Amino acid sequence: QVQLVESGGGLVQPGGSLTLSCAVSGFTSGQYAIGWFRQAPGKEREGVSCIGSRDVMTYYADSVKGRFTISRDNAKDTVYLQMNSLKPEDTAVYYCAAAAFMSYCSAHYYEFDYWGQGTQVTVSS
Repeated sequence: QVQLVESGGGLVQPGGSLTLSCAVSGFTSGQYAIGWFRQAPGKEREGVSCIGSRDVMTYYADSVKGRFTISRDNAKDTVYLQMNSLKPEDTAVYYCAAAAFMSYCSAHYYEFDYWGQGTQVTVSS
């Protein structure tokens, strides 16, 4: 079955960096898009970034554009979210999600069928 496992969250000071990983199993490489979402306490889930199934399309929310970079290692079936210049408002639980055969990108959580368990990112001094 499809399984997504996030890792790499933690506590970081403002201005610091973290790299989140999303290890995917149960899918063949090139057949799924991955989205990264985050949810802070009391706030709605927000689409942060996405990479399409063919690695051509990417998406970044305006709030992270220029600071976050999404990438995929097909040999490892792993998608990464490199987060630089982190701000306190980036604090949230980050989730990766997969959508089968989605060559485009979407920021809408309801378009993704499979979800990881989430990893906490806390940006604080």
